[in-house]
Order: sequence, then structure tokens, then C-alpha cells
Amino acid sequence: MNAEYKMVIVTRKDISLSIGKLAAQVAHAAVACTLDTKTHHQRWYKRWMQTGAKKAVVKTETLDDFFPLKTLAESLNLSAIIISDAGHTEIPEGTQTVLGIGPGPENIVDQVTGDLSLL
Repeated sequence: MNAEYKMVIVTRKDISLSIGKLAAQVAHAAVACTLDTKTHHQRWYKRWMQTGAKKAVVKTETLDDFFPLKTLAESLNLSAIIISDAGHTEIPEGTQTVLGIGPGPENIVDQVTGDLSLL
């Protein structure tokens, strides 16, 4: 089976971040999920890297939307990491900004994020 692999980063529409701050938060999630997947799902990590390390950034309404997505992702054995900001610049310390999911087989990741709109 020649499955596609991807990672999805979920952002919140209810907080205002500059483009640079949002990019940094997305990068934090991508790095954290990559390292977690490399540790716990080495085969998924290798296939994802070999096939271009596909990523998508999507949006959800509020922080409350993160938790059922995270729970579902974890139940499907995907990495799911919420990034909390350090509070040095634009937003208060501890603000949960993005949720990283995957990388993993696209058909599994889509069970979690397939209904969300691209950012």
C-alpha cells in the first residue's frame, strides 16, 4: 500500500496573532509533532519525510475545539500536541495557540481534521 502521509496544524480564529507570531507557533507544533512521531511511530515519520513532509494549516473557532480533536487524534494513535506560548511578546504566558496532529497516514489524519477549512 502506497499511502500518503501528512501533518496538520490547527489554529484558532478567536485570538489575534501577527503573521510572524502565528508562523512561529505553527513551527513549534510542527517540530514537536515531528519529534514525537519520530520517537513513537518511526515508520510513519520515515514515510512522511520520504514523501515530501506534507503539511496543512487549518482553522477552528476557539480553544474549546482543540480538545475533542486532540482526544480523537490520540485515540487513532496520532501525535497530538497543543502549543502553549511562553508569553514573551504578543499574548499572555500559557495561551494555547495551535494544535499539531500527525504526521501520519493521510486517511487517519483526515478522520480528525478533514472537515476543517484551510487557513
